Amino acid sequence: MDTQTTLTSGERRAILALGSLYSFRMLGLFMVLPVLGIYAVDLPGATPEKLGIALGAYGLTQACLQLPLGWLSDRIGRLPIVVAGLCLFIAGSLVAAGAETIHGIIAGRFLQGAGAIAAALTALAADSTRESQRTKAMAVIGASVGLSFVMAIVLGPVIASSLGLQGVFLVTAALGAVGLVIVLTVLPKNAPKAAAIADGDWAADHVFGGRLPVLYASVFLLHGLMMATFLIIPATLVDTFHFAASEHWKIYLLTVVLSIPPALLIMRMGRGGEDPRSALSLAIIALVGGILVALLAPNLTTVGVGLCFMFVGINALEAILPATVTRVAPGRLRGTALGIFATCQFLGIFVGGALAGFILSAGGSQAVAILAGILAVAWLIALWRRPFTPVIAAVFHE
Repeated sequence: MDTQTTLTSGERRAILALGSLYSFRMLGLFMVLPVLGIYAVDLPGATPEKLGIALGAYGLTQACLQLPLGWLSDRIGRLPIVVAGLCLFIAGSLVAAGAETIHGIIAGRFLQGAGAIAAALTALAADSTRESQRTKAMAVIGASVGLSFVMAIVLGPVIASSLGLQGVFLVTAALGAVGLVIVLTVLPKNAPKAAAIADGDWAADHVFGGRLPVLYASVFLLHGLMMATFLIIPATLVDTFHFAASEHWKIYLLTVVLSIPPALLIMRMGRGGEDPRSALSLAIIALVGGILVALLAPNLTTVGVGLCFMFVGINALEAILPATVTRVAPGRLRGTALGIFATCQFLGIFVGGALAGFILSAGGSQAVAILAGILAVAWLIALWRRPFTPVIAAVFHE
């Protein structure tokens, strides 16, 4: 039994490298969120529906490829998948940067999503750490993603105001190149894994056992609601409250910073309690409650309050959900299970962006808020429908 309670030097090196890679990659993806709905609106062919598709397009190809690439990483190793995925991500960013119509943006975003490496990266993080340190490792990586989110929503409007949407995509390509350098020079070189998975291992008791399906559904709803919100809020700040797009970073930075302490408290609950449902429920309530307040806000201050609560939920869920999956997924099929998790995540991105565009066009932001409230109730019911299995309860008891 492993009794060492601190990270080894090898674990620290792997976690720092993976955290940096996550940060650079997600920074590029997140920078688009607060600016696409503003700067792409005048492109030829742009409509609310197509803007929503452009926002979530990369999520569709991510959703289609996460599972097969996660499965493949179980067979040939993680690093080949990561390198190929980063190359596609860079290519898609360059296509979007050179686009002159909304259809070119959509094509570039689809190609960005073909670099579906989230499952392989998360599996590599789990491979590189002992089980006793895995929650800590995921918390560090989750914090790096949270930091990249903060930086992105601050830098995105700043870069777009001076270099336009093209500049945002060019910076995204450059960040992908930095990530590629990290992969080739810093990440641990794990040997390829042999295809030793026996017939019948693709069974419900493995990657759909316990409460894993609830976790898959949770990441789908988290990212779907997040994309729907960011399709609406930036334009609302400009059109309704006359808040200049170049100044949006101020409200994003303030609300994210204020959200960090309560988010950390919820993460601590999720890590230390026997049953994670209380922490997850608090995060869900903060997320959806914040979205409702922001979408229905009568003034700019209320929008800020809503965004603050929304970021509490986002930050907490982004840390708790993947940590839970990596600890309860079967070791030999960890890449496959994480492929399903990442598929649901990115499918949520696509569905959230596309569906919100159609609902916004038909019924306005109030209709999107109503749908978010209904989904929150269904989400909480599914979470509490039956107790977590003893396996999942055990891994939360430390």
